[in-house]
Amino acid sequence: MIELVANLKTDTDASFFILMHLSRRSVGTFLLQSLQQVTSLPCKLAEHNEKILAGNIYIAPPDHHLLLDGSFQIILGQGPAENRWRPSINTLFRSAAAAFGNRVVGVILTGLLDDGTTGMEAIKRVGGTTIVQDPNEAEFPDMPMSVLNKMEVDHCALLSEIPLIIHDIVTTNGLNESISIIPEDLLKEAEMAKKVSTSLSEVAELGTKAIYTCPDCGGGLWKLKNTNIEQYRCHIGHAFTDEELLKAQVDEIESTLWVALRMMEERRNLLMQFHAKDLRKGLRSLAETHKARADDLEIHISKLKELLFQNQRVA
Repeated sequence: MIELVANLKTDTDASFFILMHLSRRSVGTFLLQSLQQVTSLPCKLAEHNEKILAGNIYIAPPDHHLLLDGSFQIILGQGPAENRWRPSINTLFRSAAAAFGNRVVGVILTGLLDDGTTGMEAIKRVGGTTIVQDPNEAEFPDMPMSVLNKMEVDHCALLSEIPLIIHDIVTTNGLNESISIIPEDLLKEAEMAKKVSTSLSEVAELGTKAIYTCPDCGGGLWKLKNTNIEQYRCHIGHAFTDEELLKAQVDEIESTLWVALRMMEERRNLLMQFHAKDLRKGLRSLAETHKARADDLEIHISKLKELLFQNQRVA
């Protein structure tokens, strides 16, 4: 990211929006300071309702979705996570596509998992330009590879080449003066991201009811239509690609198993306390019953531990 920003052409007539998966507010400030040291372009943490200015670099604050509005304003939201991330690249790209259509240039750099893939598809649908870092160069190739596996991008380039590509798109080729027609479903989905939550009727308009439940809130999921990428969304607003949904389900299963293990061990310990108490009272038959039940639980506990530890080794 620092290398890309350092090589951005200062005469590029565009606004730049940077989103990274940051977990702490102080990290956002550190990123801001690091980027400002390598460029003369103004860098700042994005603020809610501020006007978008050409030549500025806006950074998404941690734990806030960064959204763009057609009136050239920034919207910060704390709505549901997408692919378990807030901020989410998908929400930024989707809002940009809905607001500015074919004038948008989306760039995906190194990163884990697949956040940004469905957002890039939204940019592609409205005629915008899609760029990914060459996965052979990326430290973590998951994100650029995910985009390349799901669609045909306009440019797959080395990090050092991307600033010049952006400059050429904006200046040499020029961005379209008129904004392309935006698909209705994309407008609705972008609008939903601005809310804290949505409604059953709104999400039902975008897809068909799936057999799966949302791993974040337990609500029903809808499979979205009009997209080449498998996407699911619940009425609260949580959204997942099929790959992220699978990972979330695995995480949920593992979490449930750990809770079950804790409860089984607590029950075994309590049964052994009853066993000891029964022996002190001379109730040998009842003591043996409690001991037998504790022994049965110990067998299940051992099998469950083996399953959990094996899963950790595989992961």
